[in-house]
Amino acid sequence: MDEPVSKRSIEEIDRELEEQAMRKLEAALFLAGRYMSIEELISLTDINPILLRKLLFDLQERYKGSGIQIVQRENFWKMDIAEEFSFLANKLATGKSEFSEAEKETLALIAYKQPVKQSIVIKIRGNKAYEHVRRFVEMGLVHKKKLGHTHELSLTDKFYEYFRIERQNEKQVFPSEE
Repeated sequence: MDEPVSKRSIEEIDRELEEQAMRKLEAALFLAGRYMSIEELISLTDINPILLRKLLFDLQERYKGSGIQIVQRENFWKMDIAEEFSFLANKLATGKSEFSEAEKETLALIAYKQPVKQSIVIKIRGNKAYEHVRRFVEMGLVHKKKLGHTHELSLTDKFYEYFRIERQNEKQVFPSEE
C-alpha cells in the first residue's frame, strides 16, 4: 500500500520543479545572448509568468559577485558578463582571431564553467563542439582529462598567455602530469 504524500515531500517536489525551471531559464538566457521580453521567455520555456519573474530575480541574486550577471532593462532580460570583465569579451570577440564565432562561444563556455565536463559542453554547444575541443587541446589552450565516460576540460596557462589575460584565481585546476 502506498504511503500518503506528506507535506514535506510536496515541498521537496516543488523545490525540484522550481530548480528545474531555473535551469531551463538560465539555459535560455545563456543561449539567447540578447535581451528577451518576458513574453518571449514564457513562450520559450513554458514557465508560469509569476514563477518566471521570481526566477529572474533569484538568478540576479545567484550571479551577484560572479563573472556573469542577469541584466534587466525595462521588461527585457539578458545574461551578460559582468561589466568588470567586459575586456575579456573584447579580447575574444575583436581583433585578430583565428577562431570562428562558434569556436569562440565554445571556448568562452569552457572558460566560464571550468572545470567542466565535455558532455555538458556538447549538450549546450552541440556535436560540432567535439571538433572545437579537439582543436583547443591541440593548440594547448585546453587541458582534457578522462573522467568516467567523459572528459573534464579546463584552461591551461597557454590560454591565459594566448589571450594576454591574468588568471583571476591562483588555484591550479590540473596538477602537472607526472
